[in-house]
Amino acid sequence: MVTPGPESILRDTKLPRHLRAAAQKVVDGERLTPADGLMLYEEASLGYLGALANHVRERMHGDRTFFNRNFHVEPTNVCLYTCTFCSYSRRMKKREDGWEYTMDEMLDIVKQYDGKPVTEVHIVGGVLPQYDVPFYTELFRQIKAHRPELHIKALTPVEYHYIFKKAKISYEDGMRLMKEAGLDSMPGGGAEIFADEIRDQIAGGKCSGEQWLRIHEIWHELGGRSNATMLYGHIENYGHRIDHLEKLRALQDKTGGFQTYIPLKFRNENNELSHLPESTVIEDLRNYAIGRLYLDNFDHVKAYWPMIGRTTAQLSLAFGVDDLDGTIDDTTRIYSMAGGEQHPAMSTEDLVKMIRAVGRQPIERDTLYGIIEDFTDVEFASDKEYRGYTALPVV
Repeated sequence: MVTPGPESILRDTKLPRHLRAAAQKVVDGERLTPADGLMLYEEASLGYLGALANHVRERMHGDRTFFNRNFHVEPTNVCLYTCTFCSYSRRMKKREDGWEYTMDEMLDIVKQYDGKPVTEVHIVGGVLPQYDVPFYTELFRQIKAHRPELHIKALTPVEYHYIFKKAKISYEDGMRLMKEAGLDSMPGGGAEIFADEIRDQIAGGKCSGEQWLRIHEIWHELGGRSNATMLYGHIENYGHRIDHLEKLRALQDKTGGFQTYIPLKFRNENNELSHLPESTVIEDLRNYAIGRLYLDNFDHVKAYWPMIGRTTAQLSLAFGVDDLDGTIDDTTRIYSMAGGEQHPAMSTEDLVKMIRAVGRQPIERDTLYGIIEDFTDVEFASDKEYRGYTALPVV
């Protein structure tokens, strides 16, 4: 993909001095300050941010764009918590409208992929009392007994905080139990926005931002890897976003345990914040780019294609993103119920062609970014590829 480089920004004498100074920091590999980050949110154009974020992306990864073959198991969409942004969960008084899988039903989902080249099961869902420490440790053990090589990426600090508190055990003891049972890594969900004044309004009752960070820190100290997210585009402001990124960057400086940053776009269907407009594609791309520039100690930035759509996901590859998640195989309903892609499933061929269509190099990875196969020159037996974007984005 041919995109403008940062040289034109540095030569632009009409550009305000502070914007040129921030660009020079990026080119020189210097760290942006919180004031720099806030300034980028408030003043930087899409083209400016794209040129710089793509420069960093290509400095780190070239054209390589990662994906994996994965599927989701969502134990339940009934939840004790009542997050205002959530379109997925059903409250306890309406639990008959949701689902609550037994352990055997979850194992049956795993067994459906026997003989298929998936490498990861992603387990996350609502919070209910029956899904406790003994339940999840036994589930992990049974998955590993059935398919030892399958990577278990499971549960967020929201779930861990609840089940450890219920079991009256410390975070440290709880995470050790999970690791011993077969947990391989943690997803990045549940972070939302760390600032208390926003978190209390959109996710009151869940673990705090500090508790979210502490559970990841403990997992990193045990040698585990995890991801990190930020839910944006609701009632937060740019200052809250920078505060969130700064806390992620500080913990990464301390532990080095985060692999990937995943901005999650607020979707406004079927939730208590439906009166809020969704962020535009331009704002989405700006947010990806600023995340890439600010989180200089994160190796990867991921666009979760079921949430933003395939076209915006393609566009994001020019704004700092180097990972598109995985095939998913229509096994998640978290974002489809909020207005995202209704049947989120792509074959490996679909993902490869989507990446190649915009001039990038598709690389199948495992969960920990070990390279499985380079699909750059792999030929498929299907129809001729169309090179270009899949559709025009709606801004």
